[in-house]
Amino acid sequence: MQVGIITISDRASAGEYTDLGGPALKDVAQKAGWQVLAEAIVPDDATRIQETIRSFSQQGCGLILTTGGTGIGPRDVTPEAIRAIMRVELPGFGEVMRAESMKITPNAILSRNLAAVVDSSLVIALPGKPSGAVECLSFVQGAIPHGVAVAQGTPTSC
Repeated sequence: MQVGIITISDRASAGEYTDLGGPALKDVAQKAGWQVLAEAIVPDDATRIQETIRSFSQQGCGLILTTGGTGIGPRDVTPEAIRAIMRVELPGFGEVMRAESMKITPNAILSRNLAAVVDSSLVIALPGKPSGAVECLSFVQGAIPHGVAVAQGTPTSC
C-alpha cells in the first residue's frame, strides 16, 4: 500500500519546531509494510491541506494520513478542509478513535478525528500529538487495507 503523510501545523511548517508526528506515523507505516510515497508539512490552511491531499492522491497514495488540526482551536481546520473535498465520510473511524482514546484521556472527547474518501484515497485525520496519532492509527489499522481497496474500486468479497 502506498501512503502519504501530511503534518498540519503552522509552527512546524514555519520551521519553529521539529515535526515529530509525521516521522512517528512514517515509522508505523513502514513497520506495517506500507510504502511511504509522499510527505509534507503544511500550515493550518484549508486550501493548502486540500491541495496536498489531492496531490498525494494523484501521485497514487491509496492511504493519506494527516496529523494535526483536529482540535477545537481557532486554527484547527483539518476536518473542514477534508469534508469540503470528500466523496464520502466514514464515521466509524472517528467514533472508534474517540472511544478508545477516552480510555486514555478525557480530553479525547474534544478531538475531531475522521476518515473520508477523497478521489480514490482513504484519508485519515489524526491528532497532532505524536503519541495520540500513533495510538489512534493503531485503533483503526485493521480496517485500513480493506478501506483502501474499496476506495480504489477493487472488487472485494464483502
